[in-house]
Amino acid sequence: MFKIIAARRQQGHRTMRFPDAPPPPMPDRFRGRPTMDAKACAEECRACADACPTGAVMVSGKMRVDLGKCLFCSDCLEACPAQAITYSSDYRLATSCRDDLIVEQGTDQLRLAEAMKAELMRVLGRSLKLRQVSAGGCNGCEADTNVLGTVGWDLGRFGIQFVASPRHADGLLITGAVTRNMELALKKTYDAVPSPKIVIAVGACAISGGPYAGHAEVCNGAESVVPVDLYVPGCPPHPLTILDGLLRFMGRIREPASAS
Repeated sequence: MFKIIAARRQQGHRTMRFPDAPPPPMPDRFRGRPTMDAKACAEECRACADACPTGAVMVSGKMRVDLGKCLFCSDCLEACPAQAITYSSDYRLATSCRDDLIVEQGTDQLRLAEAMKAELMRVLGRSLKLRQVSAGGCNGCEADTNVLGTVGWDLGRFGIQFVASPRHADGLLITGAVTRNMELALKKTYDAVPSPKIVIAVGACAISGGPYAGHAEVCNGAESVVPVDLYVPGCPPHPLTILDGLLRFMGRIREPASAS
């Protein structure tokens, strides 16, 4: 036991201080909120839209990117002859409304997630117990969600914890495209959560069906089965993106609603 205590003292403080301190540096290969150069983009060119595997890039007058469908795969970037679209290092992507996930050329702004409504805040604002449901995921979003429980992130210090039973939960955190085999299970899990309750969709699959959208065996995301209160895009979203969204939803991060 003394060896364990000595080793722990040598390790020192490992939990990041975000949001009270700057966030940790993002990896060099990280792809955050896309930005679009209106001057470089040729109106008659549809190379980016044609290259997108999920139809996330739309070209009709102005170029738009639906982050709810985006896999952040960079196919659009590689297809664009003018390099009019690039990815920033901005990890802040979570929104409270599905329509707010659409980024338009010329503005590149995103209306970030807002704190839950007053009544929900009164009941759930100090702590949040979530039941995680993998509704047909590849384990990418699930893995990045699980990372938040490690010592480096320590999600529990914010009063946010994952629980085993929906009857002990305040809401659901859903990953995966919601397969037909999981449709009824997800509905029953949602019904088992006491009211008032919330639903968080994490990842492109949970928001829109991701690369499986339109398949006969997929429900095209959580919203086709249950109401969604918070959308966290990505494939998978970085743990910091998930944490940022959760803290905004709980009113722990207060700054302008638009990320420019």
